[in-house]
Amino acid sequence: MPNVCACMTTRTGGLSAGVYGALDGKDGLNLGVHVGDDVHVVAENRARLRAVLPSEPAWLTQVHGTQVLNAATVIGTDARPLTHATPAPEADASFTNQADVVCSIMTADCLPVLLADISGKVVAAAHAGWRGLAAGVLAATVQHMREAGAGQIQAWLGPAIGPATFQVGEDVRQAFISHNASLVSAFEPQAEQGKYLADIYALARALLAEDGVTMVTGGDACTVSEPERFYSFRRDGVTGRMATLIWRTV
Repeated sequence: MPNVCACMTTRTGGLSAGVYGALDGKDGLNLGVHVGDDVHVVAENRARLRAVLPSEPAWLTQVHGTQVLNAATVIGTDARPLTHATPAPEADASFTNQADVVCSIMTADCLPVLLADISGKVVAAAHAGWRGLAAGVLAATVQHMREAGAGQIQAWLGPAIGPATFQVGEDVRQAFISHNASLVSAFEPQAEQGKYLADIYALARALLAEDGVTMVTGGDACTVSEPERFYSFRRDGVTGRMATLIWRTV
């Protein structure tokens, strides 16, 4: 795609240690300031990431909702509450139609979704945990992109908790099938009554298709099953956070 760059960090390449480190407990690239890691170490990890980006990422305080911000309004604020700085604004997605403005979200099992119109005019990043996904965060992101001038949109589904490990209860299943009964196909019943394996990738693809986004790639990794590459809250409890980022180059 013209004029668009994107990347996702893994759990390696930084200075975090212990549960925030890589699999050997060292050299972790935790980017989350809210998970208990040393804030000075997180600041250095973010500086290492910033060195390969055109600008400071539009960090967000993610709340599993549907708020979408213009990333350009976040850039320029101190979105890194490392000491007494102003906390990052609450939202679960951001978009931009400006060059060198970096949309960013953090995950450790939730689904990161990157979106761009095929001409590279508008890009976005969305944090799609099951609550936000069911509430409509992807639809809200697509709407903001179209209002900003996006044409046909394509999406990439980043590493998240996979369909073989994402066990959920009836409440999660109902949150989706009450919206669209056909989404029942994304839930595999388990032997334990009221438990299902959920395919968050299939859910995201189906919800994106409702808004006309059918060019979708990715969705082929599992954060829980690959401890050497990814942080996973479901697997480890206390752990770090990875970032998924996208920006226009011109």
